[in-house]
Amino acid sequence: MNSFSYVAIEKDGKERKGSIEAPSEELAITQLKADGLIPLSVSAQSFMTKDLNLSFGTKVKPRDYSLFCRQILGIIAAGVNIIDALDIVAEQTENKHLRKAIKETQYGVEKGDGLAVSMRTQQEIFPAILINMVEAGESSGNLEIAFDRMASHFEKEAKLKAMIKKAMIYPSVVGLVAIGVIIVMMVVVVPNFENLFSQMGTELPWITRAVRNTSQFITSNILWLAGLVAAIVAGIKFYKKTPNGELLFAKMALNMPVFGKLNMKSYCSRYARTISTLLSAGIPLMDAIEITAKTIDNVVVKNTLLKAKEEVARGVPLSIPLKSSGIFPSMVCHMTKIGEETGNMEAMLERLADYYDEEVDIATQSLSAVLEPFIILFLAVIVCILIASIMSPMLQMYKDMDNL
Repeated sequence: MNSFSYVAIEKDGKERKGSIEAPSEELAITQLKADGLIPLSVSAQSFMTKDLNLSFGTKVKPRDYSLFCRQILGIIAAGVNIIDALDIVAEQTENKHLRKAIKETQYGVEKGDGLAVSMRTQQEIFPAILINMVEAGESSGNLEIAFDRMASHFEKEAKLKAMIKKAMIYPSVVGLVAIGVIIVMMVVVVPNFENLFSQMGTELPWITRAVRNTSQFITSNILWLAGLVAAIVAGIKFYKKTPNGELLFAKMALNMPVFGKLNMKSYCSRYARTISTLLSAGIPLMDAIEITAKTIDNVVVKNTLLKAKEEVARGVPLSIPLKSSGIFPSMVCHMTKIGEETGNMEAMLERLADYYDEEVDIATQSLSAVLEPFIILFLAVIVCILIASIMSPMLQMYKDMDNL
């Protein structure tokens, strides 16, 4: 498939620019006409003019999705048709990826496609849970309820991620500061004292010699060390993308001291809330499990849910494969089983999600409280070593002068 840039006129006379993929220029023009556009110019994109995706990580954040759902909900509740609602929201959306997806969705609806069908053409931007909820809302005539539930869902997901990020900010910042202080001391401060040390004429204390030798090694090989660190980081990132690497890091995320329990609690919250949201909209359980698995970035948890889906397809209750996996806590399995027995799984899982949201909040606060003294102690040890390495020769010199 080749990429082509085009300029076309829409049915209402507006000019539209964009890109399209097609085997040839003629087929690109045919496709544009089939979409109800009048092509003015179509040209093949070169390497320099081809649309580039320079985004890193997640293109659209949960907070953006929540705002999108709230805006659509407010506008259509006021009696505005969905085409105009999408146009208004697109103009107010700051995230360029989401804005483009909304505009493409609007064009699809204008052609006569349903909202969910049009959103599905942009499924690299719109998550599966949102598309399926919109589809369920269109089928039942409760589109406003669907957007309201999704807005609440994304708001809670954004809050959950914010709590986890908050727990990681303090140790990360302090760790970077500690590394920076050590580098400055080793590369700048210690070498400045080296001449003073060499003029003393006495044997330097072992701690001073150790720090001096370390400083000399770093300053003499700083480029090699920087290259080594960069190579290690690149190697880890590359290995992490391989199946074995993805599995290894997923297991590490679940088994790390302190952080492992925090990660698992966040996955439990996402599992419970996503399935509850989908079931409440009438989505079949098997589809809900598959969509939920796609929202979880840990391959171990994801594979567990996908295997559970296969068991459910054979008539096995969901709680049984979850329990036999040994991955999910007993609380998750127990609440899921109660939901199955009472026939009210969505309500049980909603309560379970609220419980784990509180658990994540408590865990993040506890994590910060535990890490702070260890980080302070670590910095104190480093500073004491550096101060001792500098002051020990001076104290020895003063002692020798007093003996004279």
